Amino acid sequence: MFVVMALVMTAVFIGGMRSVISGGWRDAGRPLIADYVDRLAAEIGTPPDPGRAKALTERLPLAVRIEGPVINWESHPGRMSGRGFESRAGELFSRTTADGHRVSFGLGSLPWQRGPHGVGWLTLGVLLLLVLAAYALVRRLLRPLDDIGAGAQRFGRGDFDKPIPIRRNDELGDLAQRINTMARDISDMLDAKRALLLALSHELRSPLTRARLNAELLPATPEGATERAALLRDLGEMRDLISDLLESERLASPHAALLREHIDLATLVHDVVAELPHEDEVELDLPPDIPLMSLDRTRMRLLLRNLLENALRHGGQSAGALQPPRLALRRVEGAVEIEVRDFGPGVDEAQIGRLAEPFFRTDSARQRATGGVGLGMYLCKLVVLAHGGTFELRNAHPGLSVRVRLSLAQPPEGDAPATIRARANRSHGDVA
Repeated sequence: MFVVMALVMTAVFIGGMRSVISGGWRDAGRPLIADYVDRLAAEIGTPPDPGRAKALTERLPLAVRIEGPVINWESHPGRMSGRGFESRAGELFSRTTADGHRVSFGLGSLPWQRGPHGVGWLTLGVLLLLVLAAYALVRRLLRPLDDIGAGAQRFGRGDFDKPIPIRRNDELGDLAQRINTMARDISDMLDAKRALLLALSHELRSPLTRARLNAELLPATPEGATERAALLRDLGEMRDLISDLLESERLASPHAALLREHIDLATLVHDVVAELPHEDEVELDLPPDIPLMSLDRTRMRLLLRNLLENALRHGGQSAGALQPPRLALRRVEGAVEIEVRDFGPGVDEAQIGRLAEPFFRTDSARQRATGGVGLGMYLCKLVVLAHGGTFELRNAHPGLSVRVRLSLAQPPEGDAPATIRARANRSHGDVA
């Protein structure tokens, strides 16, 4: 932009000066030049004397060419030839003597042409340096905008720990300060919302526990058995919903912390599968070269259980699939990949991108009667992101495939991904 602006300014300046000079030339310059050329032609004489012409070119920065029936002479051969010169000379720079010779005048060797030629390049270099200096100055003036843009991206990701640096006490500095204040207010509101949700969830657990206990103590009469079972089932669903809400808020909160330990992922998979009611319907592909990994055992159990239950519910043999769900572990590029795939009908491509959103359920195969409240995949994604991994959902044709990739690199002690930066420890007693 600055180079283009410099070129445009130069073109405008040169065009304007040429317009001014050409106007002045027509009004005053031409008569003066015409009179001067008459005097030069008179000094060369009639017939033209090449000796006088040569002396004239030595005294003045002029070029002279004489053409005629007797004398043909040129002080600077080649300089005054060509149509360009003829068109410019015309009647102004040439005179015809009485004996038929034509004397033409032009510019000879100018003083700056005889001097060193580095002055022009030096001038151009200085102009370019001035343009670069102006660019650097403007970039320095606009640097707070880069900081504001980066800060807005951080705040949009939910990372409010690092405020926008205040570099100057001007309008941009005031804007950065206002955005920092807004970010603090948003962070406080989110913390208050999470605290309220956690408090309500904790408070709801006690009456739910008492209600379930009272339902268990009801007399088991034949006529009330169905209502008692339905009541216990509803209370169990409410308990699970509250537990999932608590865990999702802990994982999504910037104050969450993982309790990592070195675990054998293959052994953990076996333990989780053994707890499932249809463990014989799951195929396992567990290679022996999977090393110990630093993971949160309870969160990983939650991840594996949710993925397997989802695969059994929507793509197991009990759901009409031709093959049982499969869980495979693979070691790829410094990471371990967990893939859970079912062989059911899959999910509409237009909806697959929303499966990991909280409380989302598809309209066809994954309804609430068979798919819970829509927090399972959301919790799985939060667990993976908390461990610094990647979470991918795709249709495998047939069925749905969920791929989780966890890095084998040991995280720094006490550190966690930026999205769940650890600030406070907590126990696992309330994990679902």
